[in-house]
Amino acid sequence: MTIPKVLLIYTGGTIGMIEDPIVKSLKPFNFNQITNEIPELNKLNCQIDALAFQNPIDSSNINFEIWTQIGDDIFRNYDEYDGFVVLHGTDTMSYTASALSLMFQNLSKPIILTGSQLPLGQVRTDGKENLITAIEIASMKRNKKAIIQEVAIYFENQLFRGNRTTKVSADHFDAFKSYNYPTLADVGVEINFNYSHLLSGGSKELYYKNKFDPGVLVVFFYPGIVVKSVIEIIKNSSSKVIVLMSYGSGNLPTDKNLIQFIKSQANSKKIFLNVSQCIAGKVEQEKYETGLNLKKAGVVGSLDMTLELVIVKSMFLLNKYPFDNLKFKENFVTNIAGELS
Repeated sequence: MTIPKVLLIYTGGTIGMIEDPIVKSLKPFNFNQITNEIPELNKLNCQIDALAFQNPIDSSNINFEIWTQIGDDIFRNYDEYDGFVVLHGTDTMSYTASALSLMFQNLSKPIILTGSQLPLGQVRTDGKENLITAIEIASMKRNKKAIIQEVAIYFENQLFRGNRTTKVSADHFDAFKSYNYPTLADVGVEINFNYSHLLSGGSKELYYKNKFDPGVLVVFFYPGIVVKSVIEIIKNSSSKVIVLMSYGSGNLPTDKNLIQFIKSQANSKKIFLNVSQCIAGKVEQEKYETGLNLKKAGVVGSLDMTLELVIVKSMFLLNKYPFDNLKFKENFVTNIAGELS
């Protein structure tokens, strides 16, 4: 029986840090010697190879060029391994998971992202369990096929669809939540997969696209905001996609100038998307008059997609359809990688 092969990719982040015994500062450790730091990995029934960024990236510095670098590393090694585990800083992990889910379509193998709130070198680290279980999940098969065939995040005993997640805590070990989609697996004494909620790549050929266009602007609305200033910001912005952070089910202040401005811009120049400030639930622009006015003006509701996914998906579709707003809008509300219900 062939032993599964898992490729571990360290991009940066807290999980890869250990304390220098002399100067007492944190530094990345050598992932080619990871079993020295976590000897329990030797007990897993899989071969683990490691690939580390030469210059580890703090997750706050992640951008679409880093997504491409991660994606290219996976794509280049795709046929050689049964699964992939990406170690990543937690702050922007949901963005990277969303990007990878769009970059790799028709996956037949797992890409699992994980990290930690405390460095591996610390006694109370959550990184050790996160890493061990992420690798175990990435190596698991059922009927000779990978159980997970999508991009996921494993953190604190739960496996989530990556493009459905949001980081919700900087202090707690259970730092991620998926409010609009169930967990893919719950981990205790055993790993219990929620099979009915898993994606399957089927027999389709893997599709890989690694290009993004960062022309996205996010506008956050709040009571008392000066709408005239909002209009000027949007008018002077070079960004083609404008994400409007609305209230509740997709409502904005009733302002004739704002609606008229959106209507004049949405026909040809810019694409307006409606994302709720609520992290659970969905945008329903038909529910109230304020939301309906936005729909009539040409604003596209984001349904139950996360803000992180909306931003990344916009970058992805902007590159794919740079001169076709209609194609962009059609594909924005189309389910590509299980990102919307």
